[in-house]
Amino acid sequence: MKLEGQVAIVTGGLRGIGEAIALHLAAAGVDLVLSSRTLEHDQNLQQEIERLGRQCLICELELSDSKSIEYFVKMAKERFQKIDILINNAGVTKDNLLLRMPSTEWHEVMDVNLNGLFYLTKAVLKGMYRQKYGRIVNISSVVGVTGNMGQTNYSASKAGMIGFSKSLAREVANRCITCNVVAPGFIQTAMTDRLSDSQKAKIIEQIPMKKMGSPQDIARAVGFLVSPETEFITGEVLHVNGGMY
Repeated sequence: MKLEGQVAIVTGGLRGIGEAIALHLAAAGVDLVLSSRTLEHDQNLQQEIERLGRQCLICELELSDSKSIEYFVKMAKERFQKIDILINNAGVTKDNLLLRMPSTEWHEVMDVNLNGLFYLTKAVLKGMYRQKYGRIVNISSVVGVTGNMGQTNYSASKAGMIGFSKSLAREVANRCITCNVVAPGFIQTAMTDRLSDSQKAKIIEQIPMKKMGSPQDIARAVGFLVSPETEFITGEVLHVNGGMY
C-alpha cells in the first residue's frame, strides 16, 4: 500500500486502535493529524511517526463541541492545506442498564459518538468535495449490529454510525469519495488489559477464534479501505471480530 503525499486525520489517534492506525498509515507514506482531548500526550508516538519520515500534528479536540471541531479542522488545513483521509475512531462509553441510565449518560455518548461524527465529517467533507477525492472510514463496533446488555447508548451510537456511513456513501460517490465502516469485535487494548482473568475468559468464549484481536488487525482493515485498490468499495461494513458475528 502506497499513499505518499496524502494527509489523514485520525481521531483518538494517540493510543490503542487509533495509535495502530496512525502508525500503519505513516508507514504507507501518510502525514497525520491526530486528536487528543487534552494537549498532554506521550511524545513517543509523534517521534516514531517522524522517524518514518512523515509529519505529525497533534491537536486538542472535544468532539462534543462543534467550535472545537471547527478549530481542529482549521489547524489541520493550515498545516497541510488538504485532508485526503478521515478516520473517525474516537468514542466514549457510559455503560449502564437502561432502567438505571441517567439521561446525562445517554447524551454524552451520543454527543461524542454521533454528533461529533456529524460535525467533523461535514467539516472535512467540504475539502474532499472540492478536490474530488477522499476516503472516510468510521470505526463502529460489533455491538452496533448485535447489541449488548448494559450498552443501549453505545450500541445505538455505533448502529447509527453504520446508517450514517451507508447514506453518506451514496451522497458522495460521484465525487470519488468513499465512506466505509470497520466494526471491531473484542480487541486487546489497555481497556481490556484491566479486566480480570475470569472476565477475559468469558469474552474469549464468545469468539470462535478463541482469542482477542489486536489493534493492528483493525489498522490493516483501515489501510485496505483507504488504499487506491478499493476505489469501487463504498458503503460497506468490514467486520473484524474473529468470527463473533
